[in-house]
Amino acid sequence: MKMILLRKFRVLILMVFLIACSMHIMIDLLPKLERHSNSGCSCSHTPSEEPQSWGKQSWPNKHTLRILQDFSNEPSSNVSSLSLERIPVTGDKTQALRRLEHYGQRGDRKRQFIQDAAVTKNMPARSSRLSALYDHPLYKRSPPPLTDEDTLFNVNTDIRFDPKAADQEWNGEGNMDEFSPTGELTADTYPNWLRFHIGIHRYELYSRHNPVIDALLKDLVTQRITSVAMKSGGTQLKLIMTFQNYGQALFKPMKQTREQETPPDFFYFSDFERHNAEVAAFHLDRILDFRRVPPVAGRLVNMTKEIRDVTRDKKLWRTFFISPANNVCFYGECSYYCSTEHALCGKPDQIEGSLAAFLPDLALAKRKTWRNPWRRSYHKRKKAEWEVDPDYCEEVKQTPPYDSGTRLLDIMDMTVFDFLMGNMDRHHYETFEKFGNETFIIHLDNGRGFGKHSHDEKSILVPLSQCCRVRKSTHLRLQLLAKEEYKLSMLMAESLVRDRLSPILIQPHLDAMDRRVRQVLNVLAECIEKEGYSYVVEDDLQRDQGTDHAHTAPRQR
Repeated sequence: MKMILLRKFRVLILMVFLIACSMHIMIDLLPKLERHSNSGCSCSHTPSEEPQSWGKQSWPNKHTLRILQDFSNEPSSNVSSLSLERIPVTGDKTQALRRLEHYGQRGDRKRQFIQDAAVTKNMPARSSRLSALYDHPLYKRSPPPLTDEDTLFNVNTDIRFDPKAADQEWNGEGNMDEFSPTGELTADTYPNWLRFHIGIHRYELYSRHNPVIDALLKDLVTQRITSVAMKSGGTQLKLIMTFQNYGQALFKPMKQTREQETPPDFFYFSDFERHNAEVAAFHLDRILDFRRVPPVAGRLVNMTKEIRDVTRDKKLWRTFFISPANNVCFYGECSYYCSTEHALCGKPDQIEGSLAAFLPDLALAKRKTWRNPWRRSYHKRKKAEWEVDPDYCEEVKQTPPYDSGTRLLDIMDMTVFDFLMGNMDRHHYETFEKFGNETFIIHLDNGRGFGKHSHDEKSILVPLSQCCRVRKSTHLRLQLLAKEEYKLSMLMAESLVRDRLSPILIQPHLDAMDRRVRQVLNVLAECIEKEGYSYVVEDDLQRDQGTDHAHTAPRQR
């Protein structure tokens, strides 16, 4: 009798094990089975209507995606950005160029388009303070005439656009049948993300009054999202979103409210990334006249229709769940804050986020990643060399590329930019490889700015106080923004009100920027008193146009 019971017990255990294995296999294959069974159905379930019906949703059908853009901010030291992404297989560059051929144009017409955008008068109506700012002589300086070596794209000059090659329409971006007398599409009919890419050159990401930028900002919040995937690498969750017109953007979801400050016990490297900081950084960069931040706009996203239902990323899809408050949530995969305890939840399925337009794909326009000389230690106890050596800048000025050209002055501009935001997380920066060392720094990844309005982190200004160098144009603009009629806080408020998620910053953050402008000017005043005006201020306004990036050695003490 005992033997019979023992055998039955073993059989029961075996059956339970087999059932568990079968269920595990079925759960793993569920998305594929649903995709196969629903392949003929174009309907999708609305999350707000059936928030609990996860098993009823259909897995998104695969469709061809152009890989024409990339947003790289992975850490590395003095290496090409290409090495920071997945190494492309042979032929990737050819394939990317072929995709670009659908939207290409002759080189001479392209350069004319860039020049026309730089001088166009069709800029959108601005508020009075912004209009007065952009009418000021400091904001009238134009870049020198552009050559093939100065434009990011000057290859494939015989490219023609083939309208039959496109399988989707460019809604709201011109008429597909609008051809020039020669049978070519005019530049105005190109999608705005491509017009933005075409306009990049040695001296700036976009021209001061380029109407394409405002059109691109509109696209970021209105274009239909067709695909979503998690961005690999990074400490916090970021999503790559592809739009109906093939444009792409980096989505950073909302993690904190506008009123929340970074806790005082948080280290800078464990702070949250804020979506509103990305939006505000873009507007601040424009007001400072740097134009080195890719266009960023805020958007309210439906987490079910615009993320879960369109993603082909299984790892992302499996992290969706319904919270006890009946809100749609997900958490994805990343190094920090990607768990059920740190899930991103909608209300009930709507979530705010920032969308940053992608730069051109690395296969078409390589970027070089540089280690910031004033990089922090990213350690709880250790200090970086610049924090203990007051003469650290003298060593930097003898090291390429800071020993010639304007790279050191670009670092000073970036220092001012970061201090005004309170951003301590500038460990690396990027430049376009084509332009060598004679070009600007791209200000990417600004999500850790605007964390504390009640505290001014003076250590961010150490590069400025150690080197005592600044462009004359930057110095004069800071003096201008300190005046009551051009007050930075007022200009930022007027610029940010146009964003869909306005208000982007609460008033204490705006007031903090005014306070910090005065502190930057105080540091420069001390430098001038100690070293003299001619040593501290580099006169970039009196130089002949085009020589701002000449090989001139930094001044030594």
